[in-house]
Amino acid sequence: MPTDCVSYQKSGYFTKLTVDYLNEKPELKSLYNRFPTMKNFNDQVEEKAQNYQENNRKILVTALENQYNGIKVSETTLNNIKLLNNKKTFTVTTGHQLNLFTGPLYFLYKIVSTINLCSTLKKEYPAYDFVPIYWMATEDHDFEEVNHFHFKNVKINWDKESHGPVGRLSTEGLKDVLEVFASKLGIGENAKYLKELFENSYLKHSNLADATRFLASELFGDKGLVILDGDDKTLKQLFIPFVKEELINKTTFKIVSETNNQLKNDYEIQVNPREINLFYIEDTVRERIIFENNMFKINNTKLEFSEKEILELLEKNPEKFSPNVILRPLYEEVLLPNLCYIGGGGEIAYWLQLKSTFEIYKITFPILLVRNSVVLATEKQIKKADKLNLSWKDLFSNQQELFNYKTKEFSKFNIDFSEQKEHLKQQFEKLLLIANQTDKSFIGAVKAQQTKQIKGLENLEKRLLKAEKRVHVEKLEQIILLQNELLPNQGLQERKANFSEFYIDVNGRLIEKLFQELKPLEPNFTIISM
Repeated sequence: MPTDCVSYQKSGYFTKLTVDYLNEKPELKSLYNRFPTMKNFNDQVEEKAQNYQENNRKILVTALENQYNGIKVSETTLNNIKLLNNKKTFTVTTGHQLNLFTGPLYFLYKIVSTINLCSTLKKEYPAYDFVPIYWMATEDHDFEEVNHFHFKNVKINWDKESHGPVGRLSTEGLKDVLEVFASKLGIGENAKYLKELFENSYLKHSNLADATRFLASELFGDKGLVILDGDDKTLKQLFIPFVKEELINKTTFKIVSETNNQLKNDYEIQVNPREINLFYIEDTVRERIIFENNMFKINNTKLEFSEKEILELLEKNPEKFSPNVILRPLYEEVLLPNLCYIGGGGEIAYWLQLKSTFEIYKITFPILLVRNSVVLATEKQIKKADKLNLSWKDLFSNQQELFNYKTKEFSKFNIDFSEQKEHLKQQFEKLLLIANQTDKSFIGAVKAQQTKQIKGLENLEKRLLKAEKRVHVEKLEQIILLQNELLPNQGLQERKANFSEFYIDVNGRLIEKLFQELKPLEPNFTIISM
């Protein structure tokens, strides 16, 4: 098995902003509170303990107990919910959409990273308790992002009309999806387990939020994962002052726009604020709140409110107000005694745009940790990599560059004409010196001849490389085939494949292996042999 590792920074799969954050570039220091090191968690605990409203704990625990009512809960999770009453208990949080049957693999990686970090923190700081939280994105409304998953390159899709927050969406129609999925699974105990898991999650729960809670509990409940739904009236009541500020003063728009202006010359902006970063939601409605002509209007509806009316509505029905991607992080950190948010590179990038908002509201900004990224490889694939003398760095390379590099490596003679080109340049430098001292009109002709000669060498190099590719075509095809298996379409396996196709092939040991292998504070791709 290749023994090298690939850092997130050198993998080519992270944005410049995330890479510079991981490299602790000094210019970005103002965008985050503390970098994710074990030592920094001690200071984070002390700051959050001073900053967090302890009265929120009781409301949080009561809301969680109500959300879990009627659902089978592990003793470990029940104990973690009770621990949240204690002022020496803190959380580590990840969030994710309600993807059908977990969606891409990285759903698992986020949660395992979160649970493993809590375990590591407990060992380092035994005086405190640390509870892993999965924040369900129940208020999202982009159904097209969650209504499918891939099983062995087959897209299994849930065809349904959807309006409003996806967490409230009826699970009607998922029996047909199960039939399609079951037909692809085949036979065996693992296939039987996956069928039953899908059935118990989606056919025995009436909405997508409850179904997802059950599914995540079945997969991770014995590790103490606590699943939180922010679409909750009692929890929204704690956020009323911040919603009021957003409606009246539009504070977030001004602050985040300033940060974006600082970033836009060097980085791609991940999210842009709106004048009001709130949605109005009902069971089948999630629409932006817009301020026009001194009235608060609900986009794409006939609903509108005066300032007095909308503030009265907020006090009476805070559950009708939903924070968008800009305000959701603030909502989360107000509710939770949270130390750290774990997310993908894109998530971390937009969190880095938000620190100034937290400063205005005097809410502690969490430590930001890039989740573990993983490549799952079979023993057969690993043996093939060894046989072809491939490192993981090779496999993460651009495909054409890898093709050329390995061709040169396999060749019996040197295809790199860099030495000859350098020698040629030196000769022409002497000719230019002579021309400059004798007849300067020859300088142009000398330069033109130099360009022609260099280009001629480059063409010879290309022709020789092409010829060598034909000689070693069998090995090269094996390399590209292997790379395409591990990084399909030059993309990350974890962004498309569903856990089920790996679970079914490794006797159900996938999640166990993830817990053994993932180390949240190490920013390298984890390669796991299946």
